Amino acid sequence: MNTLPQIIIFCALGALIVFILIFIIKSIASPKKIEGIQRLLKQGKTAAAEKLAKTIIAKDPRDFVCHYWLGETYLAEDKTELGFMEFKLVNQNALFDGSIPELQFRKKIAALYLRFNQPEESLKEYLLLTKMEPHNADNFFNVGKIYESENRGDLALGFYQKAISIDRHHTQAHASLGYLLFRSKQFGEAKKEIDLAISLNPEAYSNYFFLGKILKENKDYSSALANFEKAERDPEYRQRALIERGSCYMAGNSLDNAIGEFEHAVKCAKDQASQETLFARYFLASCYEKSRQVDKAIAQWEKINSVNRNFRDVNSKLSEYRDLQSNDSMKEYLTCTADRFVEICKKTVFTMGLTTNSTDVEKFGCSVLATETKSGNWLNVRQQVMLLEFHRDTDPIEDDVIRRVTDRVKNQGYGKAYIFASCGFTHAASAFAENRPVELVDKEKLENLLTKAGI
Repeated sequence: MNTLPQIIIFCALGALIVFILIFIIKSIASPKKIEGIQRLLKQGKTAAAEKLAKTIIAKDPRDFVCHYWLGETYLAEDKTELGFMEFKLVNQNALFDGSIPELQFRKKIAALYLRFNQPEESLKEYLLLTKMEPHNADNFFNVGKIYESENRGDLALGFYQKAISIDRHHTQAHASLGYLLFRSKQFGEAKKEIDLAISLNPEAYSNYFFLGKILKENKDYSSALANFEKAERDPEYRQRALIERGSCYMAGNSLDNAIGEFEHAVKCAKDQASQETLFARYFLASCYEKSRQVDKAIAQWEKINSVNRNFRDVNSKLSEYRDLQSNDSMKEYLTCTADRFVEICKKTVFTMGLTTNSTDVEKFGCSVLATETKSGNWLNVRQQVMLLEFHRDTDPIEDDVIRRVTDRVKNQGYGKAYIFASCGFTHAASAFAENRPVELVDKEKLENLLTKAGI
């Protein structure tokens, strides 16, 4: 009577024993197989390690320790995306009970999140690392870099300062703190941090770029040029450093040197559509324009326009010079040599019924002192001297020019002044000239005078 229940009990106990034995065998075998993957990885036998890991996972897809080591294998084989997928799976499911080296895992997955453009996930990992390793400055630095990339400079600042408080010789933290201070226009403090970063690592050439920017801001162009030259050794900053060198030369009105730097910046461009390349072309065109090489300037504007039709004032420049191409007299006025320009000015003065007394070549073009051309007996008549300024600047004339000319007319006792502008006048300049002995001659009137003079 009791035989059947006893059989059932014995069968249940047997099944339980078998299950326990299987579990124990798996528990013993699994670590041995994981050790096999680790051993193969150390030996550089990544293909064999990958095959073994996949075999284990095929039998037990939820063996997340094995998923972790498969991820490590993929990373060792430069199969970064596959390694990242394995690490994410581990991060979402694994229990970090010591079977997975969590610290090593967190550092790697944080870097992978950044590489695959997931900064928020990376930030979570680095913040966790600051708790796990509170005395590791790198963790705080990396948090700061992510906050800075997200335009949260106030938070980044604090983490950079924390990294420096942990490790006063952390070059990157000093440099990054300097960059942030520079962007907030705290130039003195920024220079201290960048100088310190350079002293700690003189071969971190990107730091010279920002030091150059500070020196340029302070108008110390010679020192800025030297630092930008050093920054060129960093491939990431090379083009930007060349552009900055060109702008330093532009500020010093050394157009030939500026043209050389901008041409070099265009030649070394890796991306013709990048903002850096477009700015290099734009500044190069500006230098060509100022040095009367209008055809070359137009070529640069057209290349910019082919990439970005709304880049700064390129469209208006092309429109302006398109008109110039059909007007030979204005083209001659803008592009001729200084000696030829003086002759053009004299002819224009004569066309206005004036006689040239003297001419001076100026930065803006040419200034002429002239008197009215008289016929008959005029020896006893006191003639009034007129001041005529011929400008061929590339921008509309501002009111400060009108103020300067007005003061000169008053101080020298001239009868009147004429200001000729190839690019017109600003509203403020026109307003200031009203009811003053200064006549503004705009582009259209100037074109008519040049045509009348036979230019």
